[in-house]
Amino acid sequence: MKKLALALAVAMAIPLSAQAWTPEKDVSVIVAYKAGSGTDTGARLLMTLTEKEIGKAMIINNLPGADGKIGWTRLVNSKPDGYTIGYINLPTFTTLANEKNAAFKITQIAPIANHLTETGVIVVRADSKWQSLKDLVNEAKANDKLRCSTNGVKASNHTAAQLLSQSAGFKYKAVPYGGTADQLMALRQGEVDFSCAKIADVAKLISGDKPELRLLGVFDTKRLADYPNVPTLGELGYYDQWYGSARAIVAPAGMPEDVLQYWVDTFKKVLNDPAVKEAHDKGGLTIDFKDNKQLDELIKAQDVFAREVISKLY
Repeated sequence: MKKLALALAVAMAIPLSAQAWTPEKDVSVIVAYKAGSGTDTGARLLMTLTEKEIGKAMIINNLPGADGKIGWTRLVNSKPDGYTIGYINLPTFTTLANEKNAAFKITQIAPIANHLTETGVIVVRADSKWQSLKDLVNEAKANDKLRCSTNGVKASNHTAAQLLSQSAGFKYKAVPYGGTADQLMALRQGEVDFSCAKIADVAKLISGDKPELRLLGVFDTKRLADYPNVPTLGELGYYDQWYGSARAIVAPAGMPEDVLQYWVDTFKKVLNDPAVKEAHDKGGLTIDFKDNKQLDELIKAQDVFAREVISKLY
């Protein structure tokens, strides 16, 4: 009894503020794109696995529209109490944050962890007459009316199309859709001529006995290991740097340090779990974990990229 009384006395003596924070109710996870999009698919997989770790529901709140502005505006203005976190896509987030009269700034988010980093690619329909990227570019130079579907105005895949067109020297018609899923559906249905996306978004569509799409080029400094026959843009004399998208977990700025640290520690543990990696591999996704400090550096670098490179593409 004396030991029990002593233990209770010690527990009561610890200030409430010093006790580690943990969620006591379900958590809202804001995704600024529609259900079924590339971001949504990755988010749902990770949050389902995270639920097992924390014992609370991680509820995806899809807030699509305005190329991500609607969801991200809600995210940065959410109460920083630990019960609302969300996803950002880079460089789309930093591109929009640098627009005149932008609805949000990069200082309004607190980095938690990077989840995925995906290389950009160029695709056409599998039955397209263009067998190579050179074929597509030559056609585009002769006909400036080719149509390219994008995931929104100045969104990541629109930027990829701009990098291709300006480095290859042709004009085209950008047709924005609500997200990558809709963008690729437009290509599959023949509404547009080509599209730029990320490799994970098209992996299932370019494989199998009856692929729907054909991969023509990759935005990287070297060929992708899984697609050794597909050239980089740089090999063909076009844009010669890596370009793609990072999908990262962030919180509203102003979150108490202990609450933010809880999420940083949680996602570090989950994203480094071999079972979680295996689940992602089966889903065609490759984890690219970066901790909060590394993610902060990435966001700042992408902010510079948005101001110094992307701003000149539009």
